[in-house]
Amino acid sequence: MRKTGLVRVAGAMSGTSLDGVDAAIIETDGIAVASTGPSRYRAYSDTERSVLRAGLGTWPGEPAAQAAARVVEAAHVDVLTDLLADPESGEVDAIGVHGQTLAHAPGGRGTHQAGDGRRLANAMGYPVVWDFRSADVHLGGQGAPLAPAYHFAMTQSAGLDAPVAVLNLGGVGNFTWLDPRAAGPDADGALLAFDTGPANAPLDDHVADWLGMAYDSGGVLASEGAVDAATIAQFAEHPYFLRMPPKSLDRNDFSALVAAADTMSAADGAATLTAAVAVGVLRGVEHFPAPISRVLVTGGGRKNPVMMKMIAEALDVPVDPVESIGFDGDMVEAQAFAYLAVRVMRGLPTTFPSTTGVGAAVGGGEVSRPG
Repeated sequence: MRKTGLVRVAGAMSGTSLDGVDAAIIETDGIAVASTGPSRYRAYSDTERSVLRAGLGTWPGEPAAQAAARVVEAAHVDVLTDLLADPESGEVDAIGVHGQTLAHAPGGRGTHQAGDGRRLANAMGYPVVWDFRSADVHLGGQGAPLAPAYHFAMTQSAGLDAPVAVLNLGGVGNFTWLDPRAAGPDADGALLAFDTGPANAPLDDHVADWLGMAYDSGGVLASEGAVDAATIAQFAEHPYFLRMPPKSLDRNDFSALVAAADTMSAADGAATLTAAVAVGVLRGVEHFPAPISRVLVTGGGRKNPVMMKMIAEALDVPVDPVESIGFDGDMVEAQAFAYLAVRVMRGLPTTFPSTTGVGAAVGGGEVSRPG
């Protein structure tokens, strides 16, 4: 990779919702986003998803973790090969790969993303940047969220001129409060990031267990149910919401909420789990350092009209999908790992005290080259 100037890079993301792998191309110098390119999505099969679910909570060397890693790597090779075969992708300089989070315990055992960048580099024939979280966690950070630096570049590219919040509704929800007027993501007052609470993961698990569906398409099931007020009231008092950010969550946190939903009907459980997403978002806004002009939503949750309506009703600012500023909400996280890959290879920080709680800005990530 050239030391300066714009480069084309691919990024890939496999989220906690376990739906599949997103891959996308961007052109960037690691500071600004010059353009976004083609993208692809490769869904996990039911069998693959079962292997991944069995691997949740496991650590490197455990048989279930090894089986999950093989699924993750094969899916990444599939989607990246398809993406890079597109003439519009052009020649890329590197690939950024997040991997599949199986366990995340900052302050404890650490963090584990399945998918070995060395094997992917050999399979793809390009340098692969991976293991973005470990350095941050080893230095006392939460290791999450990782996309805020890209959110900052994205909103600057869109010409926004007032504080906003980017809300990612993946398996876990996370907020990036940012001021695009700041000089850079490491400037004082530029960023604050943290996980809000559950998003799609508990809801997806609920509808899978009850109805064998991958997710609540269009929020139809939730729309047919009633929110259990007592469960939501108890959830709203969870100690996590009082912790000062930065802070992060594991996919399987809030087990009491999930257990309560399991005692309800399929529809009532879906409605209650959807309402919990909005409560987590509302409690998150309490930590913002300054008022925002709008919330921009990325991730699969923005396609759930019931979830979006509940969030909009909880807040007093416009809540819009990120498409409203010209970005693809399905691909923001894949684009983020392309962007972060460039920052790693150019020695720029990827996480900050205001995003993960790490003591100083960290350029986390390992670079593996073919052969």
